[in-house]
Amino acid sequence: MRIMGKISGVRVRRGAVLSVAGLVAAPALVLSTGTAAQAASCTAAKGPYQKQVEKWLKRTADGRQSVADCKAIRSFQADKGITPAAGYAGPVTWRTMKTITAQKAAGKNPNAAKKCPTNKGRIACVDLTRQLSWIQDGSKLKFGPVPVRTGRNGDETRTGSKKIYWRNIDHWSTLYDVSMPYAQFFDGGQAFHSVTKSMYNNPGSAGCVNMRPADAKSYWNLLKNGDDVYVYGRKPGT
Repeated sequence: MRIMGKISGVRVRRGAVLSVAGLVAAPALVLSTGTAAQAASCTAAKGPYQKQVEKWLKRTADGRQSVADCKAIRSFQADKGITPAAGYAGPVTWRTMKTITAQKAAGKNPNAAKKCPTNKGRIACVDLTRQLSWIQDGSKLKFGPVPVRTGRNGDETRTGSKKIYWRNIDHWSTLYDVSMPYAQFFDGGQAFHSVTKSMYNNPGSAGCVNMRPADAKSYWNLLKNGDDVYVYGRKPGT
């Protein structure tokens, strides 16, 4: 049985990535941050979400871009896999910060709103809006919640009730010619699987639910063929 899964970041349209990344190409000036290489990658222009980003980073929220602001923003972008990491407070950076805030707020009660069914026994829930996934048994949380990386705009992870129908611990995608460890397919070529990139790397996967390696391994150990999967919400930016 040949399943051709999708994996993030393999077939990315260059133009789309740059346009979504946050109006970064517009500013021509750069801030000097110590070396020519650093200066070349740091924008002097303030972004449309300058104050919000500064406040989130616990900096003085004056709405003015400084060398220190740029370095702090760029460090956050590099850590979260946001490209280009140029220190510009654009929409992707601010959207990522809001997503992280929502994920932290979920705590150990991610299904407080009862949007994921509690009458199916063991089920893997995927909340696209908060980019979170967890496993519950009835109303009891069994694992998670953990951050995930779902489908980008145009290749969205499909919503609704699913079931895991095929698993391959060492799957190789013939469609994208890449490895998909701990792959558990639940909707055509869409599957839970491990990736090594950040869960916040823009613009997203090609439809699969990407997971950190340790989380994907835990899902592998906790789920089996026939287990329910429920996907709901809408990924920010899609």
